[in-house]
Amino acid sequence: MDQETFNLSIRKFLKMVGVNSQREIEQAVQRARDASCLKGDESLAAKVTLEIPALGVMVHFDGDIKLK
Repeated sequence: MDQETFNLSIRKFLKMVGVNSQREIEQAVQRARDASCLKGDESLAAKVTLEIPALGVMVHFDGDIKLK
């Protein structure tokens, strides 16, 4: 195993997940605001699951996204 290739691959994956997740969250919040479903001062519960089937990994992460 090439440690440098492995680390770069993980970082590239996490960057892709982070950028795309942020965009999806921003768009969903904007749609909800446009539909008057959010006031803009809420705290939204969020969950993410990391799954790597070949390794038998399934890890859940919970957190909050605060709008104000």
